[in-house]
Amino acid sequence: MIVTGPAVIAPLLRQAKLSHRPAALLQWEAIVDDPIGALAAVLAYEVIVVSVAASIGGAAAVQLIIGLVVSIAAGVAGGYGIAQALRRGWVPEYMKVPVLFSVLICVFVGSNAFLYESGLLAVTIMGVWIANANLPSYEELRRFKEHAMVLLVSGVFVLLVASIDLGLIMALDLRALAFIAAIILLARPITVYLSLLGTKIPDSERTLVAFTGPRGIVLVAVAGLFGERLVALGIADGAMMALLAFGLVAVTVVLYGFTLTPVARALGLSGGDAPGVLIVGGTSLVTQLGALLRDLDVPVVISDTNHRNLRNARDLGVPVLHGDVLSEAAEHMLELHRYDHLIALSENEAYNTLVTTDLTPEFGRNNIFQLRRDREHSSRNELPSTLGSRAFFWG
Repeated sequence: MIVTGPAVIAPLLRQAKLSHRPAALLQWEAIVDDPIGALAAVLAYEVIVVSVAASIGGAAAVQLIIGLVVSIAAGVAGGYGIAQALRRGWVPEYMKVPVLFSVLICVFVGSNAFLYESGLLAVTIMGVWIANANLPSYEELRRFKEHAMVLLVSGVFVLLVASIDLGLIMALDLRALAFIAAIILLARPITVYLSLLGTKIPDSERTLVAFTGPRGIVLVAVAGLFGERLVALGIADGAMMALLAFGLVAVTVVLYGFTLTPVARALGLSGGDAPGVLIVGGTSLVTQLGALLRDLDVPVVISDTNHRNLRNARDLGVPVLHGDVLSEAAEHMLELHRYDHLIALSENEAYNTLVTTDLTPEFGRNNIFQLRRDREHSSRNELPSTLGSRAFFWG
């Protein structure tokens, strides 16, 4: 019941447009929670097996430790191997995603062979390693992951819901509702506030994180599997685990889906309703446009790599960002959630094309523009339609 689930939290964060730090806290909590929660379930199940079967607890503890060591080693080995193979060019470009997917399945199955549900920890470690390897193909791998996640999670949810008896759901009583309410209103806030004691995180961000705890697919899947095993051990209440898990997922998804945005806005941690504009380039045209948008109470920021190009905008009181909008530093300094549109108006046509092409997945093709490129007289010299974005006209 402790896992929050990245597959559920990610769309909620996009919808609410949270500030960078609370969004990062919730995102990373969900990522780290999934394998830890599954392993906590494994540990709890082993304790129950030992108590019911009156077996030796030392053997179960040794098996758990060996499984943890194997899963961590498998995750590190898989991540390191993939990173080296992609960096050294051992894998052709068109085979990178299939090779990654194959290695992922091997690491997951191999780790699970030593300890049940430890494969989730192994592939999480593998993913963290690959994400921090600074691979040139990282964005392509990330997009594949997002598409696969949507398809697979949707399918698993349908299968799990179809396997639940409607009569059992209707049999849930007030105790079940009180249990779900206690997790949302007591367990979640107490856990978050205790975890963040001694940190410099503001109270508003702590409150938002304490309020937000949607559960996802891992909870339903793991609870269903261990519920069946508990029933096989003679514990009749094990049949209730899947139902309680499904009820918790349904209640939290609906609750936070409707309330996260207004709560974040009330705490001052949301981007607001006004669609913001990020403008790349520090020309006089951009300065005029930025000042106009600011006068219209539209959130706007102008980015340029040349400090002098931003002087006029600063004098007019228009927010500016000195640096490359594609850099990692800009990602941390600039909260992209506040901006719905991107306009590339620098004097470098190639740079405009690069920025719009790279950030199109973040903003969407309909919300990204660039200064109209000079039309080439020959079709041989024209850029393909997959590069750049819609033309921006100023008149």
